[in-house]
Amino acid sequence: MKTHHYIFLTALLFVIVFYDQDIGLNLGILGIVYAVLTLFRTPEKNKTRTLYVLFTTSILSGVAFAWFGDFTSFIAVASSLLLLGYKSKNRRLKILFLIPVFMINCCTSFCRFFSFDEWLPKKNVPGLWQKTLAFILIPLVLVSVFFGIYSAGSNHFAALFTDYELDLNIWQVFCLSVLGFFIAFNYWNYAVEKLIYKNNHVLDNDFRKDSRVPKATYSFLDLAAERMSGVISFVLLNVLLVFFIITYNYEQFYEAIKTPVQLSEETHERVNAVIMSIVMAILVIMFYFKAGFNFDPKAGLLKILAKIWIFLNAILVVSAALKNYEYIVNYAFTYKRLGVFAFLLLSLVGLVLTYIKIQKQKRNIFLINTMIWFFYGTVLACSYFNWGGFITSQNMERKDFAVNYHVTSINFSEKALLKYADEKNDQKLKKTLQDKVKNETSKTFFSKIIYYHTIK
Repeated sequence: MKTHHYIFLTALLFVIVFYDQDIGLNLGILGIVYAVLTLFRTPEKNKTRTLYVLFTTSILSGVAFAWFGDFTSFIAVASSLLLLGYKSKNRRLKILFLIPVFMINCCTSFCRFFSFDEWLPKKNVPGLWQKTLAFILIPLVLVSVFFGIYSAGSNHFAALFTDYELDLNIWQVFCLSVLGFFIAFNYWNYAVEKLIYKNNHVLDNDFRKDSRVPKATYSFLDLAAERMSGVISFVLLNVLLVFFIITYNYEQFYEAIKTPVQLSEETHERVNAVIMSIVMAILVIMFYFKAGFNFDPKAGLLKILAKIWIFLNAILVVSAALKNYEYIVNYAFTYKRLGVFAFLLLSLVGLVLTYIKIQKQKRNIFLINTMIWFFYGTVLACSYFNWGGFITSQNMERKDFAVNYHVTSINFSEKALLKYADEKNDQKLKKTLQDKVKNETSKTFFSKIIYYHTIK
């Protein structure tokens, strides 16, 4: 199939699955179809291990959205398909260029649409397709557009057609067709500017051979002075961090027990301080270990001090994680408290990658290139797993279990709550949950969310 076949096929599918439907199973199906067609269309030279991983995650993300239909799984589907489509055409381009490429294409799609020679067949077009395009599709589009204009300008003209009952919402079909075509056109027919190809090397993880010569970063500071500045800075920062870790842990684990509100506020403040500390630590290391300075043979002491600082920051992360765990033990699971673990884990990953950057003499951009994949993996983990069900099932064991909070604020907890209602013989709660499940399962096919059909 040619590009225009993929565009029209997926645009038509978009209209079919979304017409008069809520978002649910339809988006999951559409995502899976896009993933399969992308793999089918990808040239053999671009079918790398990364592409197959992205194809797998795209399929799983489509299933996850069909199962849960929430915002997190939507982000997983969108990001997976964008990465898959991007890598299917450009296996060497860096991921950081993904957003500018698709933003530029979305902004220029109107102009590119009228460049018919670039996405429609130029010659040897089958007669049937030629006649369909010339005699049906083009006139139909023109008639639809002017029908809308004339209907808006004349009530009598509109009445000629509205007096007849047609079980079809023309306006909705038109809007879905435009949106479906816009998505399909930009997905299957996007272009990468030459400027991006030329600057792709700027985002390489490794230094070029001509960049491995140790030299001063600034004209007013020679290499020896810069090196000594780094040594002094890291000695002072290490001493400062040791004292901070001691006071931080003393405040967390040995001071008098406080009220839940005070503890909550202090926990969030301290975790924010830890995360900010880690970010600043990584930025400081990026400041000193840049360009040819990574290859300075006399920077051994500086590297040791930087690695010690990374280790001390890792201890700080572990301390914050232990305090968050203690907070959960005392006051139950919530989305935010699980989110704290996610941020701390990503902070720890950032520190490990910073250590690798120093040890393997990588460029600073290596940290960003690699962390993007870890953020993507975090999104996938959040979308594939029923965290709401996990939170509710864990909190049910507590004496202070807040039923109403879990009914109104925790998603996909109905299975655990129905079990709880049976154990406590709470008929009111059971009726509320059953009504919600019945409302979800009574939706039309493409609007369904599979999760609710697994509840008995």
